[in-house]
Amino acid sequence: MSTVSSTNNSSSVTDNLSITKKQPANKNTNELGQAAFLELMITQMNNQNPLSPQDNSEFVAQLAQFSSVEGLERLNTSFNSFASNNALQASSLVGRSVTVDSDTSTLVSGGIVAGSVNLDYSTTDMKVSIYDETGSVIQTIPVGEVPKGEAVFRWDGQNLEVNGELLDWEADEDSIASAGKYRFEITAMQNGKTEALNTSLSANVNSVTIGENGALILNLAGIGAVEAGDVKQFN
Repeated sequence: MSTVSSTNNSSSVTDNLSITKKQPANKNTNELGQAAFLELMITQMNNQNPLSPQDNSEFVAQLAQFSSVEGLERLNTSFNSFASNNALQASSLVGRSVTVDSDTSTLVSGGIVAGSVNLDYSTTDMKVSIYDETGSVIQTIPVGEVPKGEAVFRWDGQNLEVNGELLDWEADEDSIASAGKYRFEITAMQNGKTEALNTSLSANVNSVTIGENGALILNLAGIGAVEAGDVKQFN
């Protein structure tokens, strides 16, 4: 009758797996680390029934499952760290001005609204119409000739500056704008017909939040929530 050799040889199994036992850290935790898991698995191998040893594939499956869970935990930790760092950096934008695609913005007392439009062709007749919150036109400013390309403007509630040049135009006393929310409509003669141009305007960042997908959301005065990736310029 053949004898079955005992597998209860802790040192040989440990040597084969090239694992060095470490003293457990003096830490009160319920988490099972990698070293503790491997030590537990080795103990299980050493104390298994020699007449009915556990299949090797079961050990491999246990190790693979542990590695998968550990990888997900590390990924989650990295993502949380990334989101926290982004939120910390974005918090520095609060109170600053950014430029986004919009036709509305808020004029603060003593401040300006900056913006830009792109012209596919040069024009001899560009106009800027500004509406208040009731939808009434408070100013219609003739700009005149503007070359092809980007036209940048600044408005302080009374005067309008286009491409660094202050227009020779003054608002009536009744139409000088106070602090509030305004809508801009800019038209230009393009290729023989008058067209409305897409407008980008500046707005102050009131707060920053993180969306469900991890995207940074800027809450802009007079505009609302805008993803940070949609910002055209940080002023």
